[in-house]
Amino acid sequence: MAMQEWYGRAKLGIFLHWGIYAVNSTAESWAYWLGECSWDDYYAQAPGFTASAYDPDAWASLFAEAGARYAVLTTKHHDGVALWDTGVTYPDGSRFSTVTATPAGRDLVTPYAEAMRRAGIKLGLYFSHLDWHHPEYATIRPPADAFHPGMLADRENRYSYPPEGHEDYAAWDRFREFHRAQLEELCAYDPDILWFDGAWERTPEQWHMAGVAELLGEQAPHAVLNGRMGGYGDFATQEQALLATPPAGPWELCVTVNDSWGYKEHDRDFKSIRQLVQLFVEVFAGGGNLLLDVGPKEDGTIPEESASRLRGLGAWIRRNEEAVYETDRGLGFGYFDGPTALSQDRKTLYLYLFGLPQEFVVVKGLTTPVARAQVVGTGTALDHQRVGGLHKAAGWEYVFIDHATNAADMDPICTVIACDFDEPLELAPTDLSFD
Repeated sequence: MAMQEWYGRAKLGIFLHWGIYAVNSTAESWAYWLGECSWDDYYAQAPGFTASAYDPDAWASLFAEAGARYAVLTTKHHDGVALWDTGVTYPDGSRFSTVTATPAGRDLVTPYAEAMRRAGIKLGLYFSHLDWHHPEYATIRPPADAFHPGMLADRENRYSYPPEGHEDYAAWDRFREFHRAQLEELCAYDPDILWFDGAWERTPEQWHMAGVAELLGEQAPHAVLNGRMGGYGDFATQEQALLATPPAGPWELCVTVNDSWGYKEHDRDFKSIRQLVQLFVEVFAGGGNLLLDVGPKEDGTIPEESASRLRGLGAWIRRNEEAVYETDRGLGFGYFDGPTALSQDRKTLYLYLFGLPQEFVVVKGLTTPVARAQVVGTGTALDHQRVGGLHKAAGWEYVFIDHATNAADMDPICTVIACDFDEPLELAPTDLSFD
């Protein structure tokens, strides 16, 4: 599917893990798969899921204040609980959703979609390919050499695989029909993003993923797909770990605001606003988007500890907006002691400072001289000087900051300096030896 231009300019999205697991602060889906609780105890949370204070317009207002351009809601996690009024049935004719299985008793995805549209926030829907609750999911096994090396590949977990020699390929085909039928229901929302998870327990061939991609291309033509589509996604998906070298193409990092995806009452290990800003800057400076996750409570409210951090991140973005949304990937390592980003016309280089410089900051390896330097948000001009180098060759660009006159311009979280050029920036060769 064709990558939509808006995605590369979005920079920030909000991820929402919301489901019955919020009732008892249980790990989403994984709790019973890993044996942390029983199957019965996990699904016994359903009667406590009320969505009684669910206000998706309040969500949208908060996300807009955070500076997010898109949001992604877990419409169905690995536990199989659909948050919309799915009409797709199990083999016994039953349906499994917040409408049928919880006192919420209603479709929660439609009002979310409508609220995001009203707020101008791009609509993202998460969907787990696998379904550990469906009676016909654990009916085949992947080839012995195809168990996913990066996951907890417990080959005998009864929620994932049947015992060897007990495969039922007809049942698997019926599950794939169920899987596609639910995807067709989600496509009816005309999503901007379809964010997939849970493909690792089967091979792309077992999923018939080429056919899934074709279906999505026909029924959700405006949607971009994340990288968990067996090779058919539009952007790479990284989770909870920012790598030293970012991917070359479009990519996204999903990360939690504390240590948990869903709501956990006792998880108090929240990242500070400063930590979130630094993470955000390093992601978009590396050409990616940050998908920042919060876990609503069972009643649908977002905890204040999470909300306050979203507001704090948004306040920094508003102070430095020109250095966020309309930027491209920066220079990478070696040119500056910190993240950088470039304007689309390459005539402005943004430098992100997470600590106060002792006297000056240095940019290296620029062929094009800096014409002007100023603090983003205040417009204060900064002295700068080119030192060393030959004509049209590498030099050292010093941008001097006089603390006596400019201390008030220093952002308490991250100061941004804009270095303007009269011509598009060109970089010097990495080897200027004269042997």
